Amino acid sequence: MSEPRAVTPVPGFPRDSLAMRWLRRLGFRRLAWSLRRLHCPVGRDALVLEIGSGGNPYPRANVLLDAHERTTERIEPALVSDRPLVIARAEDLPFRDGAFDFVIASHVLEHSRDPESFLGELARVARAGYLETPDAFFERINPFTFHTLEVTDTGGMLRIRKKPSWRPGGDVVDLFEAKLKREPAFFRWGSRYAESFTVRFYWRDRIPYVIENPGQVLDWVADVPSGPGAAFPGLPRRVLRSGLRWLMSQRSRNRRLDVLSLLRCPSCRVSGAWRREGERLACAACSHEASCHGFVYRLT
Repeated sequence: MSEPRAVTPVPGFPRDSLAMRWLRRLGFRRLAWSLRRLHCPVGRDALVLEIGSGGNPYPRANVLLDAHERTTERIEPALVSDRPLVIARAEDLPFRDGAFDFVIASHVLEHSRDPESFLGELARVARAGYLETPDAFFERINPFTFHTLEVTDTGGMLRIRKKPSWRPGGDVVDLFEAKLKREPAFFRWGSRYAESFTVRFYWRDRIPYVIENPGQVLDWVADVPSGPGAAFPGLPRRVLRSGLRWLMSQRSRNRRLDVLSLLRCPSCRVSGAWRREGERLACAACSHEASCHGFVYRLT
């Protein structure tokens, strides 16, 4: 098997941590791959936002955002809110321009029905960031009903194709599933070389991309059902993840963050106008109201 596909380097952003590189050289590919969530190539003072944080946010993220408090699309059992969490859509982020130094969007872009707005909003609120999605090849042979896009990194340019249906490669999918059923070892091989089937894309200042079929209508996409996640990870893995978040997150800093200074009103677009009274938020510019309970800011 060849080395994983190269990620186009962005000046100042090392693709992998030193531990990841050494583990890969020693043959521990799966372990190296799992450590990518601990790798965020920014300084300690950088303010980091994670989009679509779900039930397993990156430890380094200071502020989280998710569109749904409960959704069957999430494979984790519950939404994590151990630091400021904003409930809002990625296509219309409720943050002021340039509020963050870095934004992470891992396995979120492929869910979007409006990738132009999604990517535009990321570049508006952050100076740089990291995107991770299934590779278009993997999405074609192993599609998900709630994935709307196929994404490829062509040497520093994201090429995005809107899916005409959730399962555009029907015959290929049937062959792939039959292969998995006959040869379970094939699945283990795919898990070991997961990086070869994943787009990992760093960007700075702007996100270079092209939509190959902008006129494609995504009318086949159903509304996201509300409900608990599938709780795919076992209890030991969830405990390990919680422990790593506790050890590696900037817990003290996150608790002290002035989140209201980062927000803008989704109605009038004015920044810094939110006022809080108990669990009620009100925009001083247009009287738009929202709510806040603990770390959770509900702006939808």
